[in-house]
Amino acid sequence: MAPPKILGQNRQGSTATLRKGITTRSQNSLLNNVLKSNVGRETRAKRKAEVSPSKERTNKRYAFANITNAITTSLGGQNQPAKKVVILSKPVDESNVASEKPADVTALKVVPAKVKQVPRVKPIIKKDDKTETANKIVNNNRRSADLEKSEDNSLYVSALEDVNDSIKRTRRSSNKVDEKANDKHVEKVEREPTSPASENKVSVASVLMAVPERQLPEGVQWDFDVENWLDPYQVSHYVMDIFEYLKERERLFPIGDYMDRQVCLSQWMRALLIDWMVEVQESFELNHETLYLAVKLVDLYLTKMTVGKETLQLLGAASLFIASKFDERIPPMVEDFLYICDGAYTQRELIKMEMNVLKVVNFDLGIPLSYRFLRRYARCAKVSMATLTLARYILEHSLMDYTMIRYSDSKLAAAALLLALLMKDLGGWNQTLEYYSGYKLDDMRDICNLLNQSLHKKHKDSLKTVHNKYSHKIFFEVAKLPLKETLDI
Repeated sequence: MAPPKILGQNRQGSTATLRKGITTRSQNSLLNNVLKSNVGRETRAKRKAEVSPSKERTNKRYAFANITNAITTSLGGQNQPAKKVVILSKPVDESNVASEKPADVTALKVVPAKVKQVPRVKPIIKKDDKTETANKIVNNNRRSADLEKSEDNSLYVSALEDVNDSIKRTRRSSNKVDEKANDKHVEKVEREPTSPASENKVSVASVLMAVPERQLPEGVQWDFDVENWLDPYQVSHYVMDIFEYLKERERLFPIGDYMDRQVCLSQWMRALLIDWMVEVQESFELNHETLYLAVKLVDLYLTKMTVGKETLQLLGAASLFIASKFDERIPPMVEDFLYICDGAYTQRELIKMEMNVLKVVNFDLGIPLSYRFLRRYARCAKVSMATLTLARYILEHSLMDYTMIRYSDSKLAAAALLLALLMKDLGGWNQTLEYYSGYKLDDMRDICNLLNQSLHKKHKDSLKTVHNKYSHKIFFEVAKLPLKETLDI
């Protein structure tokens, strides 16, 4: 506590010497004499704000701190009167208040001009509740005055209680008003005749909420979309249309046999690039959709443009950068992609390659991905997570195989799921999968055999990223499962 200043006296000539903010008894008596000469009533000799409040009264601490009174006493002879803040919820009728205690009415009217009052919302009160509200205000102010004159002499007043009580009264009165308004609205609606437009609205809502009864083809075990009809995240109303639209868009992104025109590249170099992209996806914890989209961008660019050996990694980094900005919530920075390239390229080169890739694909990044089709087929077939993870391993392993680029993504996803079912001895391609995928067994038999042969190939240690990734316990160690020598399909 800072040492007080005594006006009209020199610090050097004062009777009490102040050391390090300590007030002596002689100075306390001197200050009391000075204050008593100026003001006729008793003042507080010691600020009680530094003393903990009494145990009988509890003080709550709110987010905007405690509400205290504005009593400030200058120790230099300029004594300001105690400022009382009284919050009135409504102007009080003096005739009703005077019948109980006239002294309290005068206390209610005393409001200092310099005190900033807390803005209050005036509640709506019935005419019959005027007397009751006035009595509550008088009782609250009487209680705050009694607390201020208590032996504790604390600077904390009962403003919190007054505010809380007034808020409760405001909420109760507003709730009553809302209930009345709702009752009146219901009465009006009942009286008014229903219009044809309102009947149409009700019928549309009932149609959307009603679960349809569809006739399934023979052999289909269940209607997966009808079972999840009321789940808004499944979009069962038009999910079939979504995947039919994606199938139609596959012809807009054809990938031809471009390796003959790439003088400096080979199939092994492409597989090495994709293996590095899988490692980047795992280290940055990117979505799998980001990886599949980046591989598609690389193949589409190589189909139309010739790339040298020294710029192949730059193409992969730029494709990952574009795909992450398209699919990720928080994509990595440009500096992150420059770092994983070990400083081989500059920021200008990466941005320029990004612009070239976007121009080649005509800024159309809505490319159908095999990963999305696989997830749809597996959910409709209600396979386990381990079986789906095995199909994901087969599909991700096929990204490094150059011979798979000529097949559509929807067929690749169906063939990967079929191979996973055969490897786990869960049966073959049934009527349910045929209904939801739109493909029969004859449409994917050759692709399934090629995928099985690709799994049997022994890659070098530089192409082991996918195998090591799916050998982890998180992915159920599906890469360690025994392979099928021949497929009975």
